[in-house]
Amino acid sequence: MSWKLTALGTKAEVEEALARREANETWDEAIVLAAFEVASDRPDDWQIDAYVEERPTQAVRDAMRALFDRRLPRLRAHELPETDWIVESQKGVDPVREGRFCVRTPDHPAATAPGSVDFVVPAAQAFGTGQHETTSGCLAMLEAMKARGVLVRNIADIGTGTGLLAFAAMTLWPRAHTITSDIDPVCEDAVIGNALANRVPLGTGRGDLAFTVAEGMDDPLLADRAPYDLIIANILAGPLIDLAPDFAASLAPRGNVLLAGLLTTQEKALRAAYRKAGMRLQARLVRGDWNILWLRQRFRG
Repeated sequence: MSWKLTALGTKAEVEEALARREANETWDEAIVLAAFEVASDRPDDWQIDAYVEERPTQAVRDAMRALFDRRLPRLRAHELPETDWIVESQKGVDPVREGRFCVRTPDHPAATAPGSVDFVVPAAQAFGTGQHETTSGCLAMLEAMKARGVLVRNIADIGTGTGLLAFAAMTLWPRAHTITSDIDPVCEDAVIGNALANRVPLGTGRGDLAFTVAEGMDDPLLADRAPYDLIIANILAGPLIDLAPDFAASLAPRGNVLLAGLLTTQEKALRAAYRKAGMRLQARLVRGDWNILWLRQRFRG
């Protein structure tokens, strides 16, 4: 990506902008958004960046402005040097420690604390290196599920990114069948490479990891391996809501769903969709502005 278009706003304005982009089914996928707090001592001042390949056109500027409600933000365009900004942004980041799990890039030494589980995830063009609050929150929720005695024999990690959450689930339930999927084909190399680097066995048997490129649950391999005791999906609220019926149909009786990628303001709509699909909330974890939800299928006789 060679250009960045930047706008400043309040936290509420930027959150609403992200929600509108998520709900916009005609959004140009070539416009990639990133948002963050400007400074720790200014928690209400946020910045949203749009990354594009070419100099931002009027159409790109209009798309950005359409995300805002009461005022048109001033947009600043910056040409960026030729580099992989996803990789650069992840270089040298501090390890994430969540319960027994330590997630690090290759720049850091392996965790040596007794009982720790070390995962190395290099900077790559795939989401899920543990730094984001939704990913670390999912690690914490998986441990909570294990501590509460959840038995898992069959796992699906939908929208897996780097494969990290599947690796963690396999650590907690090492005899389970596990399949990961992502709509983005670039994730296949990331998942396989990370599995090899972390000594996660690949294959289709018990204790092995399989991967498929798929949109949601629409894939023969995902269908053939159902029903699942645990479905993990750390994506976005819109797709999560749309997938509620498909997840419900793919679950074993009393099966579990771990959902993340939703803002606190989006939980009500999401829970309504899953309640309609026959699931009830077991636990909620809040990390910053993000909610991580564990839901369970009601017993079906």
